This record gives sequence, C-alpha cells and structure tokens, in this order.
Amino acid sequence: MTPQAAAQYPYVGMWVTADGRIRQELLANGRYDEARGARKSAYRGRYEVDANHIDYWDDTGFTADGEFVTPDELHHGGMIFFRQR
Repeated sequence: MTPQAAAQYPYVGMWVTADGRIRQELLANGRYDEARGARKSAYRGRYEVDANHIDYWDDTGFTADGEFVTPDELHHGGMIFFRQR
C-alpha cells in the first residue's frame, strides 16, 4: 500500500469478532467485504472513515456505521471487531 493510501485508509485490513464468526475486510479502495460463518461475501459495499467514525453503504442499499474505539478495536452493529494482524 502506498503512503497516501495508508493515510487515507488507516484501518485497512481484516477485522474479526472474538468468536471468528464475522470477518470484515476493509480494502484500500474504499470497499469492504464481510463474511458471516461459512457464507463468504455475505455483504459488500463501500465505506468512508472520518477520524474514528466509519460509515458503510452496502451494495444492497442499507447503511450502517461504527466507531474505532482504539486503532485495533471497532464497534459496529452491536458487535466488537478486532484487527487481525
């Protein structure tokens, strides 16, 4: 990833719930891909980050948001995700 992309998308990477059931990949192109259980790409869409806030626009039309409470912890949709390294 270029330094410019890293600055624009500081939270790029895989985010996973503690039980591993939900996995959300934030891509450097402003898109996301979320897997749930055995269902790959259950949700896809675009996202934007403003400071520690993230907004999602799913390709099917629904919207959601979340907060990065630390650089490695995301609260979204009543769930807690951890950055996978």
